[in-house]
Amino acid sequence: MNTELKVNDSSLPLRQDVKLLGQILGEILVSHGGTELLDKVEKIRLMCKTLRTYFDHEIYTELKQEIAHLSSPMRKQVIRAFSMYFHLINIAEQNHRIRRRRHYQLEDDTIVQPDSIESAILFLKDNNISEEMIQDVLNKLSLELVITAHPTEAQKRSILEIQQRIAGILKNLDHPLLTKRERSKLEESLFNEVTILWQTDELRHNKPTVLDEVRNGLYYFDQTLFEVLPEIHREVENCLEKNYSTYKWDVPNFLRFGSWIGGDRDGNPNVTPDITWETLRKQRKLVLKKYKNVLIDLMKRYSHSTTRVEVSQELIHTLEEEEDRFLPDHYKWPVKSEVYRRKFAIIIERLKQVGKSDLGYRSAEELLEDLFLVKNSLNNHHPAAHELKSIQKLIRQVQLFGFHLATLDIRNHSGEHEAAITEILRKVRICEDYAQLSEEAKIKILEGILKDPRSLLLSNEDYTPDTQQMIQVFQMIRNAQKEFGLRSISVYLVSMTKSPSDLLEVLVLAKEAGIYRLHADGTVESQLNVAPLLETIDDLSAGPKIMETLFQMPVYRNHLQVMNDQQEIMLGYSDGSKDGGTLTANWKLYKAQLEIHEMASRYKIGLKFFHGRGGSLGRGGGPLNKSLLSQPAETIGDGVKITEQGEVLSSRYLLEDIAYRSLEQATSTLMLAAAHVSKEAEHGSLRDESWESAIEEISSVALKKYQSLVFEDSGFLTYFNEATPLRELGDLNIGSRPMSRKNRGRFEDLRAIPWVFAWTQSRQLLPAWYAAGTGLESFASQSEKNLQQLKQMYEKWPFFRSTVDNLQMALMKADITTAKEYVTLVEDQEIAERIFSNILEEYERTKEILLKITGDKELLDHTPNIKDSVHRRNPYVDPLNFLQVELIKQLRNQDEPTEELITEVLLTISGISAGLRNTG
Repeated sequence: MNTELKVNDSSLPLRQDVKLLGQILGEILVSHGGTELLDKVEKIRLMCKTLRTYFDHEIYTELKQEIAHLSSPMRKQVIRAFSMYFHLINIAEQNHRIRRRRHYQLEDDTIVQPDSIESAILFLKDNNISEEMIQDVLNKLSLELVITAHPTEAQKRSILEIQQRIAGILKNLDHPLLTKRERSKLEESLFNEVTILWQTDELRHNKPTVLDEVRNGLYYFDQTLFEVLPEIHREVENCLEKNYSTYKWDVPNFLRFGSWIGGDRDGNPNVTPDITWETLRKQRKLVLKKYKNVLIDLMKRYSHSTTRVEVSQELIHTLEEEEDRFLPDHYKWPVKSEVYRRKFAIIIERLKQVGKSDLGYRSAEELLEDLFLVKNSLNNHHPAAHELKSIQKLIRQVQLFGFHLATLDIRNHSGEHEAAITEILRKVRICEDYAQLSEEAKIKILEGILKDPRSLLLSNEDYTPDTQQMIQVFQMIRNAQKEFGLRSISVYLVSMTKSPSDLLEVLVLAKEAGIYRLHADGTVESQLNVAPLLETIDDLSAGPKIMETLFQMPVYRNHLQVMNDQQEIMLGYSDGSKDGGTLTANWKLYKAQLEIHEMASRYKIGLKFFHGRGGSLGRGGGPLNKSLLSQPAETIGDGVKITEQGEVLSSRYLLEDIAYRSLEQATSTLMLAAAHVSKEAEHGSLRDESWESAIEEISSVALKKYQSLVFEDSGFLTYFNEATPLRELGDLNIGSRPMSRKNRGRFEDLRAIPWVFAWTQSRQLLPAWYAAGTGLESFASQSEKNLQQLKQMYEKWPFFRSTVDNLQMALMKADITTAKEYVTLVEDQEIAERIFSNILEEYERTKEILLKITGDKELLDHTPNIKDSVHRRNPYVDPLNFLQVELIKQLRNQDEPTEELITEVLLTISGISAGLRNTG
C-alpha cells in the first residue's frame, strides 16, 4: 500500500518503517486477492485522501458507489486491509518511541531525555533541592496502577503476540552492525509474521469469560511488568547515587500494580467468589513460577565456593538445619562447598510447596528472610563498589509482588449491599424494611451493630441466593487474606456511593465475616479498607460531606485507626462525564479532591485518591504523566492510584521498552510534582484563586449546554441509538460484562464504556469535548482580560493545560465530515439534522476558542508527533467509516442478517478502534 510520506528528518526512520510495512502488506494483498484487491484498496484510499484535501461531489458520489457495489468477499478483504494497516502503523510508532529513547541513551551525558528519571533528578539538583527533602519525597511517593477488564482489549491475545514479534524484528532491524545476510533474514521473518497476522482471525468467536480476562491481564505481568518495575526502582537508585554520591539513599517500593480483573463484581454476575479465588490462585501460580525461574538462573551464576570465599556462619547454620528437613537426598545440591547453590535448592523446593504442604513458605516475608541471608553473606566477600544486582533485583520483586502478584480490589454496587443488609436485618427482626429508612435511621442501626461484638447471621440457607453470595464474598475475602496474604485483597470499593451508610453497610458485612472485629476489651481489628466510589456530578459534590460524617463517627474512626488513619477514595471519570460533560466532570473531580483533602487534613486523616480513568478521552484518558500533573498539587503526596484499562494495556505494557518509558515518565512527573509541593508548601498557595473562580463559571455554563442536549432534547436518545453503532457493539466480544447495568433501555443504566465507544466509532467523540466550547467562549467573550486569563491558566496551571490539550486531541480525532455520514442512519431526519447541526456548531465554537487560548494556528501544533500521527491515519480510517455506515444500513434493513454481514460490521468496528487507538 502506498503511504505517500512527506520528508521530515526527525521522523525519517519511522517513515521508513511505515513504508516497509506498507510494501509488505501490499505484496500480501496481491498474493491473497490478486492485483484487483490492491487496486481496489488504493482507489478507495486515494479518493478518501482527495476528499480530505478538498471536497469534490463527483469523487464523493463515486466513492459511495464504489463501496456500495463491493461484493461481500471483496468488501471483507478491503476492510481487513485497512484494519491491518493500523495494526502495523501502531507497531511502527511504538518502535519509533523505543528508537528515540535509545538515541538519547547513546548521546553523551550532556543530553538527557526529557521526562526521564535522570532528567528529574538533575532538575532537583540544579534547583538546590536537598538530599533530605528528596528522601522525604521518596518516602511519601506512592503510585499504584490497577489493570481492569473494562473495556477489555479489542484485540485477541494471538494478535497481540504476533504484534510483539513484529515489534521485536523492527527493533533488531535498527542494529547498526547487521550484515546483509542478517538483514535479509530479518526482513524475511518480518514478511512471514505480517502474513501470519493477515491470515489470523482478528475477531473473537466467543465472548471472553472472566478467567479469559484474568489470563489476558496476567500476560502483561509475565511479559513485562515483573521485569520493568524493579528496573524503575533501580534507575532511581542509580541516578541518585550518581548525582548525590555522599548520601545513603533508601528507595522504597513506591510503584506497584494492582488488578480489578476477577474482583470487580459491579454489574458483572460472572464474577463469583469462586472466580475471585481462582484468580488469586492463578496470580500466585504465575509469581511463584517467575521466582523459580530467577532462582534457577541465580543457582547457575552463584557458583562461589567456601574454598575461595568466607560466607556467613548464619548461612552455614541454616543449611545444616534445613537441608534434611526440606530436601530429599536426590534434590540436595551435590557439592558441599557451593553453599549458595545449596541454599537456592532449598528455596526453590519450598516455593514449589507453597499452598501444597507445610514445607512451603507460609508468606513472602519468610522468602525475603532467606534472600537477605544470601545477600548479606555475599556482601562479606564481594567488592562493595560492585554490588551483585541480580539478588537485589529478586528481593525487590518479592517485596513488590509477594505471593499474590497484584493486590486484587473487590468492587460492588451500593444497592447490592443495601439489599443484603435489608434481608439480614429482617431475618433477625431488627428492622422490617431497612432500605426504606431515612439516612439518619440507617446510620443509627449500623453503628449499633458495629458496636456489638455479637454476630447477626443465621445459617446461609436462610437467605436468598443473592444474599448468600454476598455473605460468601466476604467469607472469601477473609480466607484469601489468610491463604494469599493481607495484601492479596486490601480494598473494597463501593460503586455509586451516595451516603455514609453505603460504607457502613460494607463494614457490617465485613464484621459478620470476621474481617472486622470488636473485642470484649473494646479493641478493634480491621483488615479491609472500605473505599467510596464517587461517580456522578451530584455524588462528587456530596463527597466531602459524606466523608466528614464518617470521620466524625467514633466507630468509623476506630476502624480507620487500625488502617493507620488512611482512607482511600475512588473518583469515577466515566459516569460524571456521561452525566455532565467532560469539562464539568473534570472540574468537579478536581474540586472534590481539594475539598476532601482539606477536610481530611483537619481530622488528621491521610488519603489516597484512586482515579478511575478510562483509556479514551471521554473517560479521563490521556498520557499517564499528564494525568498525574492534572491532579491538585497538594494531593500528590497523599498517594496516587489510577486504573489502566483496555487498549491502554497493550499500548503501554505489551513491549518492555514502552512499558519502561511510560512508567519512567510517570515516576519523573510524580517526583517533580511532589518535590514542588514540598517546596511551595512553605510559601503558601499553590494556585491562583481567580483561576478556580473562572473554571467554576465556565463549568456551570458548560453543564447547562451539555444537559440541554443530552437530557432536554427529546430526540437525543433516538439520535444516539441510531447515528452510532451502539446496537452492533454488543456482538463484538470484547468483555465479560453486559453493556448495561440492567437490561433496560434507559440512559442512566447504559455503561459509560459503550457510550464513549459508540461516539468514537462514529467520529463524533461527543463525550470528550461537547459543551466545553460554550463554557470557555462564554467566559472569554466577556472581556479581553478574561481571554488573557485563560491564556495564563493554560500556561501556568497543569490541570487547565491538561484539560485544554485533551480537548484538542478529541477535536483532532473527531471528524465532522465523516460523522455526517452516520446522520443518514437516523430514520427521523428532522431529529438527525437538528442534533447534528447543534454538534457541528459546538465543534466549530470549541475549536475556535481553543486556538485562541493556546495561540496556535492549528490544533496540536505544540505536539507535532501526535498531530502527524493523526494525519497519517485519517486516509485509512475514513474508508472504514464509509464502509461501516453502508454495512449498518444493510444490517438494520434485514430481519435476519447473515453471519457474514455481521462479521463485516464487527471488522469495521475493530479496525476503527485500531485506527483511533481507542475502544472505550
